[in-house]
Amino acid sequence: MPSKTVYKIIHQYSRGSVAPEDMQKLREIAADYGKVKNYVYARYGGTASLSKLYPGYTVQNEMTACGLRNDLGMPSVYFYLAVFDALGEIKAQWTRTKARIQKNVSRNEGFTEDEKHYLCFLLKISNAFEQVLNRKPVELTGELAAQYESISSRVETERLHRYLRRQVRKYHVKLQTENTSGFAISERAYRYGDGGIYISTKEKRKRIFVPLTDHNQYKSQLYMKLDPEENTLEIHVPIQTAVRRNPGYTKKIGIAFGMYTMLTTDEGHRYGEELGTYQTAYADWIRMKTASYQRNRESNPGRKKYQSQKRKLEERLHGYINQELNRFLQTEKPRTIYMAKLPGAQVRGGNKRINHSVSLWQRGYIRKRLAQKCGEQSVEIVEVLGKDISRECSRCGLITAGRPGGTAGTKPDRSFYCPSCGYEAEEKTNTARNAKKRGQGEGVLYGS
Repeated sequence: MPSKTVYKIIHQYSRGSVAPEDMQKLREIAADYGKVKNYVYARYGGTASLSKLYPGYTVQNEMTACGLRNDLGMPSVYFYLAVFDALGEIKAQWTRTKARIQKNVSRNEGFTEDEKHYLCFLLKISNAFEQVLNRKPVELTGELAAQYESISSRVETERLHRYLRRQVRKYHVKLQTENTSGFAISERAYRYGDGGIYISTKEKRKRIFVPLTDHNQYKSQLYMKLDPEENTLEIHVPIQTAVRRNPGYTKKIGIAFGMYTMLTTDEGHRYGEELGTYQTAYADWIRMKTASYQRNRESNPGRKKYQSQKRKLEERLHGYINQELNRFLQTEKPRTIYMAKLPGAQVRGGNKRINHSVSLWQRGYIRKRLAQKCGEQSVEIVEVLGKDISRECSRCGLITAGRPGGTAGTKPDRSFYCPSCGYEAEEKTNTARNAKKRGQGEGVLYGS
């Protein structure tokens, strides 16, 4: 049986500055790459092109015939990657649109169960979905035709079709990109050697050479990220890595995330206790620089130093997060992690400094990196229902009301107190214990 693998991104960096004339050639490719993507978005992002998206050969043939590649003078190795890159993002956008509509359908109390069933059937079957949006008769074959006949006979189809079209008009948007700072590149368009990488340009049989800081060589589709202000190049390399199964990883633990302490376990162990310091420094610096830039926009339009310093602060913050996540896994040795689904940023109150820091909370990055590291270690993540999880007593199960001077279920010092059984613990520890209880009970959303 083959070993399970996961993908991770390796980064390579140019050594020194890329020659300005070479950077200009790379920027021309990136600009054309963006133009091709926007052309595909505009032409195939709407309902009329739904039938052409799968498997995508129709789009490829039409893009070949449209003459855009010749107009741009763009090598095919870049042109078709841009086409299929945009095509994949259009498909992902339709998936998000369908998910949003399905959620609305399930919550709509005005629909009967038969009507909800019919709408969910249309959202699931691509051909039926496309036909309804384009006002065509629903024509299916085989078992799907029989299923549709049975479901549609119990509802008023035209009313539901109008509802579906309204929902699509409301939530589906055509994509657009202004990004001209990068492009994908296939194996045919580059070659490693001489301590760097040779990259194809728009000129036939001519490649530019970029020295790299390492001598690693890869054979896969790469992504070239340009920094024209610094004249540097960053290469993103997706690689497969085998999942490690460590027999010492046996514990089942609950965790709770925070903005000032990154995570707390159900046993009260804390990791990333300096996250708040890093986070506040990052947010305060951005707030200060933004205000300064707004005051001096006319006399100081440059952003080169700003972007460079911002990148350094982000790298420092992300480095700390990764360091603490590694320490968490190596110390706790979990087999299964139970956690509440991370909330979105909630800005409240009148303190602008706190609100700004909350809006920059790295919750998405933390969740992404934890999922990646757990995948590599074969550690299961189980997300649980988060409703009232911080207000529920992990000992007796009572959901507490608010207390004077603090948030619901907590004291001002962020400790949890239960007025029923007298249980008292640090707030995040109580939340982590609830996550573990729900994960081992009936509160599971899904595992990964």
